Amino acid sequence: MRLFIALPLPQALAARLVACMGGVAGARWQSAAQLHLTLAFLGEVDTAHLPDLDAALSAITMPPIALSAKGVGHFTSKGFAHALWAGAQPTEPLAQLAAKVRRAVQMAGVTVDGHDFIPHITLARLSRSAGPIDDFLGAHARLATPVYPIDHFALFDSHLSAGGAQYRRIRKYGRQSNL
Repeated sequence: MRLFIALPLPQALAARLVACMGGVAGARWQSAAQLHLTLAFLGEVDTAHLPDLDAALSAITMPPIALSAKGVGHFTSKGFAHALWAGAQPTEPLAQLAAKVRRAVQMAGVTVDGHDFIPHITLARLSRSAGPIDDFLGAHARLATPVYPIDHFALFDSHLSAGGAQYRRIRKYGRQSNL
């Protein structure tokens, strides 16, 4: 299973982000249902680890997280932009939750990707043939959304296909029930 742990976005925040998408030829824009803030990307995980992973994540308590998007940016690889994102306003509770999640994953015997935690919400994936991104970055540099309270995080399974990634929530953790 290809897994990650993330904060699902409230519909109102997702709608605000979807409204700013567009204007980059060849970009694969995320749908509202695909938008999330990744706390830890695990990649391929053997299902034998799921019980320990579930137990470790269930032990995490979290205060409500105040989440807002601020600004946009891009990630590059080998000199080419490969993703456009909306920044998430960094807060100490968000950083602490990400650290707790990463420690829990490691205690469950699962490897977390080696990237530093950079709070962001991926808006689009870009191939090398995608159009220029400067106009998009300039138009949305001052993006600022209201603050939305988030009181849970979730473990997701990701299925890659030609049409993009499809995400399925496996379990919800935090203040709400684990439905």
